[in-house]
Amino acid sequence: MRTTMFLFGFVLLTGIYAQAQTYTTVKTTKEKALNAYNEGKSEAGRSQYAIALGYFERAIKEDKQFIDAHLALADTHLDLGNYTGAKKSFENALALDTLYAPLAFFRLAQTEWELNEYDAAAQHLRNYLNSKSKNIKNKADARRLLASALFASAAVKNPVPFNPQSLGAAINTPDDEYFPTLTADGETLLFTRNESGFMGDENFYRSKKVAGVWQKAEPLEGVNTSDNEGAESISPDGTWLVFTACNRSGDGSQGSCDLYWSQEKANGWTKPAPFSNTINSSAWDSQPSISADGKSIIFSSRRPGGKGKEDLWITRRNPNGKWTKPVNLGMPVNTGGVEQTPFFHPDGQTLYFCSDSLPGMGGQDLYMTRLQPDSSWSTPLNLGYPINTAKDEVAMTVSLDGKTAYFATNRPGSQKIDIYTFELPEYARPKPVTYAKVEVRDWSNDNPLSARLDFIDLKTGLTYVSVSTRKDGTALACLPSGAEYALRVNKDHYFFHSENFNLTDTSSYRKPYLLKVALQPIPDSAATPVKGAPIILRNVFFATGSAELVPASAAELDYVVRMLKQLSWLRIQINGHTDQVGTDAANQTLSEARAKSVYNYLINKGIASERLRYKGFGESKPLSSAPDTEEGRSQNRRTEFEVW
Repeated sequence: MRTTMFLFGFVLLTGIYAQAQTYTTVKTTKEKALNAYNEGKSEAGRSQYAIALGYFERAIKEDKQFIDAHLALADTHLDLGNYTGAKKSFENALALDTLYAPLAFFRLAQTEWELNEYDAAAQHLRNYLNSKSKNIKNKADARRLLASALFASAAVKNPVPFNPQSLGAAINTPDDEYFPTLTADGETLLFTRNESGFMGDENFYRSKKVAGVWQKAEPLEGVNTSDNEGAESISPDGTWLVFTACNRSGDGSQGSCDLYWSQEKANGWTKPAPFSNTINSSAWDSQPSISADGKSIIFSSRRPGGKGKEDLWITRRNPNGKWTKPVNLGMPVNTGGVEQTPFFHPDGQTLYFCSDSLPGMGGQDLYMTRLQPDSSWSTPLNLGYPINTAKDEVAMTVSLDGKTAYFATNRPGSQKIDIYTFELPEYARPKPVTYAKVEVRDWSNDNPLSARLDFIDLKTGLTYVSVSTRKDGTALACLPSGAEYALRVNKDHYFFHSENFNLTDTSSYRKPYLLKVALQPIPDSAATPVKGAPIILRNVFFATGSAELVPASAAELDYVVRMLKQLSWLRIQINGHTDQVGTDAANQTLSEARAKSVYNYLINKGIASERLRYKGFGESKPLSSAPDTEEGRSQNRRTEFEVW
């Protein structure tokens, strides 16, 4: 260490000015030293590093000032993974002269990086970058390593909370388990298992959580084959699977590894099919991540046009259901190296991924970036130490609430590669997201119904996501914070049902929404007796204390207009209701005025007045048993219609 301290002082005081030559080279050393050196170079050229080491040591014994031998000895130590020996030899060479081989500073820094001596590595990288070296690639690599050394030095001094826990024997086995992915409700875990055997066989396994405990994982029948399947992503409701399969033929694949999909139907999973050549290429395409609204897929690819070896790309689904040509995510996410294992959180903004070329702890580290209002991505944030280490950290999934992360590792205590979970630090969490789990049944007989659920952003009037119920009548959709959503439940021959989810104020964030919806059959004709309760229009809004309709009401009222135009015989009465705040008389007047506003809106949209009537009920028909609470008042303030 004395030599190192002397070297630091010399460099800082004199920069890169020449010093008196105190060394010999291959041109000036003794014959015995040169012969030993040449023998060592010959053995190193045949990868006989241990033998080469002996020759270089003999050369130095013959001539302690032989700088080329010191450098060759250092390189050979590196080839053998002997970082301590390499460090000493580089220091010895630099002690002889700092200008003879500036690359020695870079190589010494790389050695110190492997020894976790980040501050020393940073100083020697600065020395190299200040040298007269003209090697553009080495200078670029040195700048990247300097950024990592500075990051790592600070990270190990400020570790983040990290206490990973194995998911246990129900999930982890003596085989490798990796690529965990979750449904939005956190009740289903899907992962890849590389089953033992000659060459191995990658298959999907699924586990259900019962009373907070993961059950024994079972193979995903209908998707698994004798070939490899892996690197999967599951939709929030668990019904759509996108995954990777390689080197298949005869099914429309493009070659190498491609993206495939399968849907879970009432009778099981559909036969996996590759995406078209709009998405798949002849290059390696893998590791997809589905957005919560099902309209985007981010994946890693080696296709031409990228920034580095493997980049992240995104494809989007048009309203007509067609997928667009993938677009490179660009800088600052993609670098000149490898970016893999994207996970696009259901908040629709936060992307987790791994990279080997951004400032980090070494190998592949985990990062997060957020989608900005201008559609660019923020500068990636390293998740910190000890989440990231000198080893590879890849393939992380984050739960809907943003608190829990799942990842695969072969850390001490694991059988091989196992799946672990840990609490994600606050700074690395996504935006708040909840979900609505809806069960749709027939009002008249309580049978489950197959229905379509449209969640509409009331600010834009556009459908955020559409889902269909399963055989049991249930459906699930994620709802990111920051917006107000209307839910419309539709089924042919039934009146629609609406709900409202106001998530603009995250301080009142509610999770999850569990709803049971009873759809009422539409009568066959005006002569058919009508049964059932009035249909509440939960997305019709008025200015406070006024009968003035606000623009967000248009989506729901226009749907009523379409319904009335399709059912030309249908006649409805618009009912207005208020909460109990204010006098009875004022509330009666307000409820009538609001019902009339809706009545007038429908007429202005072309509905004949003889098919409509309106009535106000004031506060006389409350729905809530807690009318003095804000939630109760909100339920009681409503507009509805009934058939007459």
